[in-house]
Amino acid sequence: MQLSSPHIGDPAAGGKGATRPEKTYRWPRVLWLTGVDYFSTLGYQPGIALLAAGALAPLATGLLVLVTLFAAVPVYREVARHSYVGQGSIAMLENLLTGWKQKFFVLALLGFATTDFVITMTLSAADAAEHACENPYFGKVLEGHQMAVTLTLLALLAGVFLRGFREAIGVATFVGVPYIALNAVVIIRGFVEIARRPEVLGHWTGALHAHGSPAALLIGAALVFPRLALGLSGFETGVAVMPLVDDGPPRGGAAAGKPEGRIAGTGKLLAGAAVLMSVLLLSSSFVATLLIPEEAFRKGGEASGRALAWLAHGLLGAGFGTLYDISTIAILWFAGASAMAGILNLIPRYLPRFGMSPAWVARARPLVVLIFAVDVVITLIFKADVNAQGGAYATGVLVLMFSASVAVTLARWKDSRTRALYFLLVSGVFLYVLEKNVRDRPDGVIIASCFIVFIVAASVLSRSRRATELRVERFVFVDEESASHFDALRGKKVDLVPIKHTGKEERWEKLKEVRERHRIEGPFAFLHVSLRDDRSEFEAKLEVRVRRIVETGNYFIHVKGAVAIANTIAFISEQIDPRTLILGLTRRDPMAQALRFLFFGEGETGVLVYQILIQYWHSTPEDDVRPLLVLVSD
Repeated sequence: MQLSSPHIGDPAAGGKGATRPEKTYRWPRVLWLTGVDYFSTLGYQPGIALLAAGALAPLATGLLVLVTLFAAVPVYREVARHSYVGQGSIAMLENLLTGWKQKFFVLALLGFATTDFVITMTLSAADAAEHACENPYFGKVLEGHQMAVTLTLLALLAGVFLRGFREAIGVATFVGVPYIALNAVVIIRGFVEIARRPEVLGHWTGALHAHGSPAALLIGAALVFPRLALGLSGFETGVAVMPLVDDGPPRGGAAAGKPEGRIAGTGKLLAGAAVLMSVLLLSSSFVATLLIPEEAFRKGGEASGRALAWLAHGLLGAGFGTLYDISTIAILWFAGASAMAGILNLIPRYLPRFGMSPAWVARARPLVVLIFAVDVVITLIFKADVNAQGGAYATGVLVLMFSASVAVTLARWKDSRTRALYFLLVSGVFLYVLEKNVRDRPDGVIIASCFIVFIVAASVLSRSRRATELRVERFVFVDEESASHFDALRGKKVDLVPIKHTGKEERWEKLKEVRERHRIEGPFAFLHVSLRDDRSEFEAKLEVRVRRIVETGNYFIHVKGAVAIANTIAFISEQIDPRTLILGLTRRDPMAQALRFLFFGEGETGVLVYQILIQYWHSTPEDDVRPLLVLVSD
């Protein structure tokens, strides 16, 4: 399923390997693609708010709406401006950091993002199953089988992705628009019922008075509103789908390479979704709080996890309630589909580029099977309980939002200290909500930590296994002279001699040694490799300079931008195809050399070049005589 253009990239915007989506749409249509994740939380959010806050639920929801409109929306509009190819806040932070700290920080965020997406799938499937099992018609058959229904929905989700499903915009609109319309009908009918029964308003205001003064009410709402943080989901999806937004021709910023139309359209999309959801959250919370008795919304009650559905059946009859249940099941299932698409786009976007994934991660089907297995485990652990999964879901959402606010603060600090201070304050708000949520419900951190440990362990193992690849993305010559000389060297015309330093004296010493000890007469090509500062990158973009040494008839090759010396020597050797490759041995501690090679690109170069070439030769057809490898003790 293509919820966004996969693997869209732009180095300036936080991505690599740029490709444009085949088709773009006006932002109101793309809004529904965001909405299947965002709006679907209405299926369980009012019930969770009641369970967490009781009579304070509308006030706590009001605080949530303020955070949505004045914190989340401004942050993600900035994310859209800085990462306009759809890679979101993780890509922004990746660009602000360098080296191994960047890699491990991104891996940690991937752990929390995976938590977000996986719990979206399991929680949505569990809530859809609850709606099905509580329906007066379906429930007669499905009663007592919520776990089985949840696992069946997850299996259907995996099956769809194993088979392949591409058209998402049309389906999102088809399930999103009716769902919002049905919710509006239920909420309006709820307000009519409140007008008919003014005593329920009196009961609610009496319950508020029991909590104390207005200040006490505000403090109480502030203490419980972090448990409503599920209502903030959907903003990362909103940024992820922005490559599909077409808001007219490029504007003034086009000259700087920024698609201003797309950025403006995404800003409207985020604001529009937030305003619509805010109205729905506030009104649904108010109606549910006044009309649903406590015994119904408590755990195990008839309205637990399905507050609006309970009202739909009670106020509008079983027929309308069933229609509402079907619509809710559809959007919850499709929210899981959007999460599956998100994780299938996110993990292959980073891990292969870091050299931290096995080959099968680039293929969708094995990854779908792995995600389905994780979904099953999570569902069994939480017993398909919607409320029990709320904390883990909120943790994943809040970590991503906190990281986004930090990234925006750092990005804004250079050009606008005033706005940077505002986003710093927003970061503080998200940090408070995150800390309170983690302290009250630590299961989200536990699950995310498991994902982080798994991702880091698998990444380190994969990087060590892939360390003997050639690890060169491309190479360019610094000038025409270098390109001409390099072509002249190809095809068994020289003996290749790697050297540690660029000085003339070392070349003379090495030349003398090779001729006297190994009876090799040349001509020679001396190769010096310079490592780039950030050697945590897996693949290199090399700059090659070649000069002919007139007095001896030999050549000097200087390669810059390498991430590993041995791999670069092996790559240049394969490009030139020399008669002989003469490699030095240091005889230093093998374990220390192996670690230096893995993390810093240095090590026992001679042995490593030998291993890399042998492995490469085994994987490629032998179309010519291989170079003679000579290992020399230094």
